Amino acid sequence: MKKIDAHQHFWQYRPHTHSWISEEMAVLRQDYLPADLAPLLEKSDCRGCVAVQASQTAEETEWLLSLADQHAFILGVVGWTDLRDFQVKHALQKLAQHPKLKGIRHVIQDEPDDQFMLDPAFLRGVKMLPQFGLTYDLLIYERHLPVALSFVSYVPEVSIVVDHIAKPKIQQQEFSPWQENMRSLAQYQHVCCKLSGMVTEADWQHWTYEHLVPYLDVVVEAFGPDRLMIGSDWPVCRLATEYDGVMEIIERYFANFSEDEKTSIFYENALRFYDLSPPTTTA
Repeated sequence: MKKIDAHQHFWQYRPHTHSWISEEMAVLRQDYLPADLAPLLEKSDCRGCVAVQASQTAEETEWLLSLADQHAFILGVVGWTDLRDFQVKHALQKLAQHPKLKGIRHVIQDEPDDQFMLDPAFLRGVKMLPQFGLTYDLLIYERHLPVALSFVSYVPEVSIVVDHIAKPKIQQQEFSPWQENMRSLAQYQHVCCKLSGMVTEADWQHWTYEHLVPYLDVVVEAFGPDRLMIGSDWPVCRLATEYDGVMEIIERYFANFSEDEKTSIFYENALRFYDLSPPTTTA
């Protein structure tokens, strides 16, 4: 079954730039580049990927776009720009000239104010994205979901995808209020969800497939096969498992789904959401 990895990262590790990588994340304290990812994509029959920002700098976005120029399997880039800036329209206009820029993300989960996404300046910037054919990746913790419900209601014209199923408390095996809020979020038809980042919300050393299934059940039922896409969250996933371990979870869970449903979730939804050019070969 051909796939598109709709969520992964590249970086050239620098302690001051990647300060979020703590000592317990030592496996991430190195460079992760396209040459490292390409064989993993090929082994998993992933025809391409979407590279997502990991640092909130304009320089990183330009760097990711330069990588996409050099490697055809990088089908799209979700970059960063300061959506609160008064001149954000000019920044978006410039960035959108690159055909592989497909979306924007802000690391809302790290903002000290849980109401950040309702900042009028931020909402103003988000509302501009459709003018430039851009989507928005929503990176939050499960505690942010009540605010996210207001956020998505204010921007109905923006195509939004929730990263990492909104980071529920998998390690604690807690489901409420996450599951109720995710079902409410799914009522908004302009919102999709990435089946990604689950293993790193579980116990890194002791997680099992069975720990993840109930969370997958909730989002698959809520969003349906037309608004879900898969993502490895590589290399962050390496805190808990390797690339093929993430893909094995997805393949096992959807083994008994129809071929059409699997094609949508594994491949077509990412193409459509990010308006990607169909890949012609594997990585």
